[in-house]
Parts: sequence; structure tokens; C-alpha cells
Amino acid sequence: MTDHVHDLRSVREATDRLLTAAAKLDNAALSEESHLPGWTRGHILAHLARNADALVNVFEARPMYESADARDADIARDAGRPLEEHLADLRDSGDRFLATTEPEQDWSRTVELRNGVTDLAANVPFRRWVEVDLHHVDLNIGYELSDLPADFTDREITFLAERWSGRPGVPPTALAAPDGRTWRTGSAGDPVVTVTGTPAGLLAWLAGRGDKGASLTTAGGDLPELPPL
Repeated sequence: MTDHVHDLRSVREATDRLLTAAAKLDNAALSEESHLPGWTRGHILAHLARNADALVNVFEARPMYESADARDADIARDAGRPLEEHLADLRDSGDRFLATTEPEQDWSRTVELRNGVTDLAANVPFRRWVEVDLHHVDLNIGYELSDLPADFTDREITFLAERWSGRPGVPPTALAAPDGRTWRTGSAGDPVVTVTGTPAGLLAWLAGRGDKGASLTTAGGDLPELPPL
């Protein structure tokens, strides 16, 4: 069962870690390319702040974003701000998100996210943790997939493996880590491809980040191509 208290604590720790790292940048660095095509570091910081506000909307039973166009426009509007404005916005929006989770509430209720996706309220803190820590990696400032907390990496591998399960375009695939842990993804049926590698390598492939699976070894076929996140 999801431990939302643990995840909220992890969100705060991940946010503090990100703010400490980002504070070492300067304004010029914010306009440089991140690991995400078409986005500068400023775009990522703007997205993280607006995502925190969007998750406040989720908890307060409002649409997560007014629209996809409005979401993109807000990110574009805020991307070019000075570093101090980014840091203050990220800190304040993160605090607003955490404050929304403090009142007593039904964590087993279903909430609506983007594009009609629904989830349990108890799972939303982990979704925020994913946003903060993966986008910290995307900033391209020295925080790597291998630096992510081990429990985060394990859970995100499980989440993404389940996300790609049942996809007819992805062959039945077994995932294996050196320590013996295994996962399964892809379409139904006995796995025809086995993908082996470190947890960071497996996450890179599943999330379309880092080397995108180049460090992995496969048996039974080529590394399957996954849809974009």
C-alpha cells in the first residue's frame, strides 16, 4: 500500500535538493539547453512550479490545467525569468502543494489528473516526487539517474513497466536487474525479449532518458522501442 506520508517527506527532500543545486546556477545558465529537447533549464523550473499548482487543483477537485495550450503558455511565459524568481516560485508553489496535503482527508478517494487519467489521492505525492527528481536529472547540472534514491528508482521502474504493459506495439518483455529483481512489460504473452541492466539503466530506457537503454543487454531480440512519455 502506498505510504503517502513517506512520499510527501520525500517530495520535500527532493525539492530542497533541487533548490540547493539550482541556486548554484546563474541567469545565463537558465537559458541553456536541458536534457529535454526544445526546453531550456528555465522551461523545466517553470514547469515544476506550475505542476505543483496543478496538483493543488487536483486536490481541490478542479481541472489540473485549464487546457493543454494554457499549460504550455504558462511554461513559455515563465521560462525566461531571473534565477531568483524561479527559485522563489518553485519554493512557494512547492509549499502550497504540501500545505494542500496537510488537512485530514480521504486518501483513498479517486482524483482526476490530465487527459482524463485518474488515480488514488494517495498516489499523487509519488507523482510529484517523480516530477521533481526526474526533472532534476533533466536540468543537466550534474544530478544523474544513478544519483536517484534507490527506493524511488525501484518504484518508478515498476510504475513505468506497468504503464507499458498491454501495449500491442511493445513485445512481451522481461526486465532483470543484477541483484535478481525482475519486472515485466509489453503486450500479453510469455516474454520473448529479456532486458538486463542496472536499475538506473532500466529506468533510462523506460523513461526515455540518459542513454535510453544503450547500456542494457538483450536476449531474444532487439531492445523494444517504447512510446514517448
